[in-house]
Amino acid sequence: MTKARQPPTFSRALVSGAISGLAVDFMFFPLDTVKTRIQSPQGFWKSGGFSGVYRGVGSVGMGSAPGAAAFFVTYETLKARLPQLFDISPALNHMLSASGGEFISCLIRVPTEIVKSRTQTAAYGAGGSSVQSALNTFRFEGVRGFYRGFGITIAREIPFTSIQFPLYESLKSLLSAHYLGGRRPNPGEAAVCGSLAGGFAAALTTPLDVVKTRVMLEAKVATQATPREALPSPSIFSFLPRLLAILRFEGPAALFKGWVPRTLAISAGGAVFLGIYDFACNLGPENVPSEPEAR
Repeated sequence: MTKARQPPTFSRALVSGAISGLAVDFMFFPLDTVKTRIQSPQGFWKSGGFSGVYRGVGSVGMGSAPGAAAFFVTYETLKARLPQLFDISPALNHMLSASGGEFISCLIRVPTEIVKSRTQTAAYGAGGSSVQSALNTFRFEGVRGFYRGFGITIAREIPFTSIQFPLYESLKSLLSAHYLGGRRPNPGEAAVCGSLAGGFAAALTTPLDVVKTRVMLEAKVATQATPREALPSPSIFSFLPRLLAILRFEGPAALFKGWVPRTLAISAGGAVFLGIYDFACNLGPENVPSEPEAR
């Protein structure tokens, strides 16, 4: 049996997370655009159809690297520390660590998601750039506009991550124990586990994603007399009423709009995201922890 891999150091997790975040967001941005336009209240074609599928990619470029880096640094830190502080199962450890990572990551990613979604659906007019969407968001809603729906985004991300990462880690453990003779999966095998876990979690949480997308697309274009007037950012407690309203007025099918491109994008993205992260973490010399692990 091979020696277990040491947890990645802070700098290695930081750089590996940034690389994986940039790679997956740029590769699968067109699928995300199609999904967002399908979920838009305006409808797919009025939101732009298949044209300009890379519209809004600039905002993602600014947020993907730091967001993914923050996620993995937090995830790896909590995953190593929580078992030392509490007697918890591996599955619960992975769930709590991933949830903590998502919360920190969302502090960075939500503003870029706001700009991206509004650019993708031409919320401020056809042909607008990410910079124009950002300026209009600030003009009509102020700084708070960039965090519109933060709580509702967390309400989507935490369930998704709580399914994806425990499943990902379990699949790797099962693969190692039953098919690899105890050795840890290589980056390609980790990518397959990431793909399965990401696709499964994405399909199950599509209704949450529909609500999140609708909230982020809400923008009140104020009159010149009241340039700062805007709808207040919705509370996380409005999540369930919003979901039920969509179910009541648009039917169950509306809650699963965009599930195919979402599942395909996240399934493929999970393979790239976690495969590249695993590869980058194990590239070069073996990790050397900054301090001895607790026994």
